Amino acid sequence: EVQLVESGGGLVQPGGSLRLSCAVSGFAFSSTPMSWVRQAPGKGLEWVSSIVSGGGMTTYSDSVKGRFTISRDNAKNTLYLQMNSLKPEDTAVYYCALGFMNTWTPIDSSVRDWGQGTRVTVSS
Repeated sequence: EVQLVESGGGLVQPGGSLRLSCAVSGFAFSSTPMSWVRQAPGKGLEWVSSIVSGGGMTTYSDSVKGRFTISRDNAKNTLYLQMNSLKPEDTAVYYCALGFMNTWTPIDSSVRDWGQGTRVTVSS
C-alpha cells in the first residue's frame, strides 16, 4: 500500500521560508519520479515541481521557479520542497505525488495515491 505523509507546513510571513517533507512507503521510491502539487483555497490542483528518480533533473512551474527547490533522499525514502521568498499566493495545501509532471498534466486523473497534505499559509 502506497503511503505518503507530508509535513512541514505552517504559517509564515511573506518573504519567509519553509521546508516541506514527504515520507513515503509501499513502493520503490528510489526508482520513482516524484512531484509536488498544491491546491489553493477555492482553486484546482496546480503542479509545482518534479524530480526524476535519481534526483539529477528537476523542473518547476513558472510561478515558483527560482524560489522553490525540490530534492530527495532515496536512502530515507523522503521527498523535500524548500520554499524561499514565500508569497501570499503560495498559500495552499501541498501534496507529494508519484510521477513526473508538467504544467499540462491532468493531475486529477494522473494521481492515484494521495497523502493528507500539509497546509502552507503565507500571511502577515
